[in-house]
Amino acid sequence: MRKIKIQNTDFDKTLFSLVAALIVFGLVMISSAGIIYSQTRFGDAYYFFKHQLLYGVFPGLLIMYFVQRIDYRYWKKVSFPFFLVSIICLRTTIYGANRWINLGPVSFQPSEMAKFALIIYLAAWLESKGERGVKDFYEGFVPFLGILGLASFLIIKQPDMGTLGVLVMIAVSIFFVSGARLSHIFALGFSGVMLVFLAVKLEPYRLNRILAFLDRGADPQGIGYQINQALLAVGSGGIFGLGLGHSRQKFNYLPEPVGDSIFAVIGEELGLLGAVILVSLFVALAFRGFRIAKNAPDEFGRLVAVGITMWIFLQAFVNIAANTALIPLTGIPLPFVSYGGTSLVFLMFSVGVLMNISKQSKA
Repeated sequence: MRKIKIQNTDFDKTLFSLVAALIVFGLVMISSAGIIYSQTRFGDAYYFFKHQLLYGVFPGLLIMYFVQRIDYRYWKKVSFPFFLVSIICLRTTIYGANRWINLGPVSFQPSEMAKFALIIYLAAWLESKGERGVKDFYEGFVPFLGILGLASFLIIKQPDMGTLGVLVMIAVSIFFVSGARLSHIFALGFSGVMLVFLAVKLEPYRLNRILAFLDRGADPQGIGYQINQALLAVGSGGIFGLGLGHSRQKFNYLPEPVGDSIFAVIGEELGLLGAVILVSLFVALAFRGFRIAKNAPDEFGRLVAVGITMWIFLQAFVNIAANTALIPLTGIPLPFVSYGGTSLVFLMFSVGVLMNISKQSKA
């Protein structure tokens, strides 16, 4: 077993403060948005709040504390087996026709683990190639396409188009920052468009989401129901919102008010002001993450920092854009805010790694 190097220096207080603010924001909104949903499903108005606190926040904080003390270079040594395990877990969910893996009292989504696994494996692999290798078509572009294609195939078989989109954008961001040719990036973009077109043709429900995006009034009680309810919630909030706890759409009108649709409830209760504060926290976190990447001691640390930062920022963008009809509706949680223990724990795990890179950053 590989030895883990423990470091005791101070962690990044700015990064921790931003993450803590997002988690507290999320707990408050889960408590508010889920009060009716919790009572209806479980007979406990604060079930989702308590569950998120006990199975998401507390274990996430504990994991983040220990991970930020581990030298980030350790993850380079275990990147391949970690990636292999994530692939096996994704494959298991395909045969089980379920996005979750149950291990007795504990269950988790392997797609969340796959994001971190892909980040560290790509970072280690691209660093080993060097800039010349990354730019080479056969040595850099083709193997990268194979790695990404394998993970993407298993994600789309679940199926989970939202996670697939975020995963691909994270991988392409790391590939670009590592020094890839722009012609290769454009080729990836063109291939991605063709694959999305094929995926839409194969599954009618994906086409319905695009149709609802293009014409929200075509079937307001059918395929356009969720996005119309989300827009109604966001629009009714105005500048200052209806007030915390005063959302009307959470009364069984808006699907998944504590999950994928929580931003709509935020817009309704806290208005434009609350939404801007939330977006500002994500932007500040992204700036902090990119600064850590810029000052990272080596290429592996730089690529991992970029990957984790893009994971958080892109996932937040996709969730917010979907709830405001800027892109077709897709089911993906808002980082640190939406209900979901697996997502929160793996995000905090990744932030712990980012904190360790920050510890060792160049002055």
